[in-house]
Amino acid sequence: MTSSEGGSVQPRVRPTRKGNRAQVRGDRTRATIIDETIRCVIEEGFAAASAKHIAERAGVTWGVIQYHFGDRNGLLSAVVAHGYEEFRDTIESATVPDGPPDQRVAAVVTAAWAAFSSPESRASLEILIAARAGRDRSETTELEAMARDMRRLGGVLVGDAPDGRTADLVIGEVLWATLRGLVLAQMLSHGEVDSSRERAVLVDLITSFIDGGPPPG
Repeated sequence: MTSSEGGSVQPRVRPTRKGNRAQVRGDRTRATIIDETIRCVIEEGFAAASAKHIAERAGVTWGVIQYHFGDRNGLLSAVVAHGYEEFRDTIESATVPDGPPDQRVAAVVTAAWAAFSSPESRASLEILIAARAGRDRSETTELEAMARDMRRLGGVLVGDAPDGRTADLVIGEVLWATLRGLVLAQMLSHGEVDSSRERAVLVDLITSFIDGGPPPG
């Protein structure tokens, strides 16, 4: 508080923190552009995700996209990175209950499917497939990281069982290949694809594998 010439006390005016507001506004704009890119890829396909079309959908200019991402490739790379972050968070938050093997496997498959089938993951996979000829090392590393996440889920199921290292690799690869294939089938379809039966079979296969143990060697 400060005193005026007449002795009355006047409230101090706090400076406006324009920098913080600008940062929040910028983060919101960036998130909107990424979200519209994901929606565009899911709804219209990778080919439709041109810089001009994404800018129109997001209600911004191309200059704004350049400011936040550099160019279209930078934007697509940001979408892939965002997709993997969401994928990893879903996997890490998975809860595997104590109980019979089939219940534990079902929980793992459900968590893995939630990670794979989210719009963020689906858009990321489509971008990586469409751009595979020019894929850079960072994108390849993210694909490898997704595969490692699946192997970690396999490790949760086998625990300290004998030959557990072999088993978690096998289970992880089966999860990775099967669920990725189901997502690709969804991407190629014009409507929603019910994969519940396939996922139920996957649960039965992994449960049988755990009960029987990994093959020798």
